[in-house]
Amino acid sequence: MRKLKVAAVSYLNTKPLLYGLLRNKKVAAQIDLQLHIPSECARRLKSGEVDLALTPVAIIPELNTPRIVSDYCIGTLGAVRTVCLFSEYPLEKVSRILLDYHSRTSVELVKILLREYWHITPELVPAYSGFEVDIQRGTAGLIIGDRAIELENQFPYVYDLGEVWLAHTGLPFVFAAWVSDKALPADFLREFNAALKDGLQQIPDLEYLLVPPVEGFDLHAYFTEHISYELDDAKRQALQLFLQAMSCHAQVAAPALQFV
Repeated sequence: MRKLKVAAVSYLNTKPLLYGLLRNKKVAAQIDLQLHIPSECARRLKSGEVDLALTPVAIIPELNTPRIVSDYCIGTLGAVRTVCLFSEYPLEKVSRILLDYHSRTSVELVKILLREYWHITPELVPAYSGFEVDIQRGTAGLIIGDRAIELENQFPYVYDLGEVWLAHTGLPFVFAAWVSDKALPADFLREFNAALKDGLQQIPDLEYLLVPPVEGFDLHAYFTEHISYELDDAKRQALQLFLQAMSCHAQVAAPALQFV
């Protein structure tokens, strides 16, 4: 039987999920696991190069028959620490924002919060490799992933988008979910979901195996307080709200989500 091609984000926050997949010999034998930055996971899912991906949720409206196939995701109940706007000035004094090219979801979230929460209209500029050095004076920058951890003490103004979304909506947020654009075998999905659950249960052991991204970084707090992995009803509601806000701005209908 052909192995299912699976793409997953390569950041620290996915390590418990990946650990669960690799620990489960039955699942590991059925998949060809590829690790990429979020935007590349999204591209491969949209192009059909992979069967299943832990992908930024902003890609969902562009899929033909999107299916969210797991009870687990990359989410947050507030401050996430790894999706932030960094600035030398208060946000209301910023004239432009460089937008990280790693993830569409975070970019769309910034646009929504600028429009609905901060009510400001700085120039939005697609970023480029090495753009972090250009975050100065009136130019802020959206940075996601492990790079954000390294920079969180280097700027006087840091706006955590998970925290701001919670203040705006009262809801958690879903940055990435396990999504397919085709029907996958039910038996595989049950085993896949069980493997992810097992990986989360192994977090105390996994902490001993991982090297913190910066000295003094609390892996346990990050995995258990800042990242929230369960795709519960509140996160499903938040995901629908986010996709509706995206669709409203683009003046298109919001996609009908299918949870498998």
